[in-house]
Amino acid sequence: MKGIDPELRETARAVLAGGPTEWGRRRAAAEALLAAELAALPRSHREVLVVGGVRVHLFRPPVDGPLPVLLFAHGGGFTAGSAADLDRFCADIAARVDVAVANVDYRLVPYPGPVDDCAAVLRHLHRHTAELGLDPDRIAVGGSSSGAAVAASTVLRSRRHLPIAFQLLDVPALDDRLDTDSGRRSTATPGLTRAGMRAAWAAYLHGAASGDAVPARTHDLAGLPPTYVATAQLDPLRDEGIAYAQRLMAAGIRVELHCLPGTFHGSEVVAPTAAVSRRAAELRLRALAAGLGVAVDDRVRASARL
Repeated sequence: MKGIDPELRETARAVLAGGPTEWGRRRAAAEALLAAELAALPRSHREVLVVGGVRVHLFRPPVDGPLPVLLFAHGGGFTAGSAADLDRFCADIAARVDVAVANVDYRLVPYPGPVDDCAAVLRHLHRHTAELGLDPDRIAVGGSSSGAAVAASTVLRSRRHLPIAFQLLDVPALDDRLDTDSGRRSTATPGLTRAGMRAAWAAYLHGAASGDAVPARTHDLAGLPPTYVATAQLDPLRDEGIAYAQRLMAAGIRVELHCLPGTFHGSEVVAPTAAVSRRAAELRLRALAAGLGVAVDDRVRASARL
């Protein structure tokens, strides 16, 4: 594949040839690696909250509070995935940057269920910071892929009612139109194709792209928090992530934007030890820590993610 990072070339060929089965096999291997790394880090404490029927896996680092916290929405194309899929990822964040992580097991399709659930959890975190040992002035919202769409919509809905310190959007799906250069060109890319993302949006929206369902269709971006956006070069979602970041900048929002060269959608998931994957992980952790006012140390140099 033209332009792909040399360390990712074999993985890309394998997942294109082997489809979901090969993707699952490589993700399982990455999860095993992450588990081994976690064993060498300070152990975070996991507890389960239930907010209006929504389960939240809350990970706390072994440090004194009140703690900053990241509300995180998993990916899965709106139709799949669960909080359990990202438990190790969230525990890893808590262990590496001393930030609590609220991993939300939100309802899947259709909209507005996922955004309703995440917004309800965000309100709960704000209302119960004292008893949860959290800092009300350092609450962030983030997500990956379709989860980043849910996260961005949650922030758009909540921005005028609740203080949100930071927003983290990792390889985000933000625009159902997919009418960008990267979207049009990505017909046979590993990880995600334009057709696959179209089907995901169709299932999510049921033909109604209104309200805060599609972040890119929101005209008013005023009042949003500082934002981190990471995109993958060979991803149909690349240009919509960049465009959203540019619109945030134009609205006066502080933005950190990255396009990871030679990567594809989810390459960090299935090739976590590639140098570019490690770089993506460290950039994300450093941005989150900076956004929440947390000092970092050598733990931020991680080698396995998502």
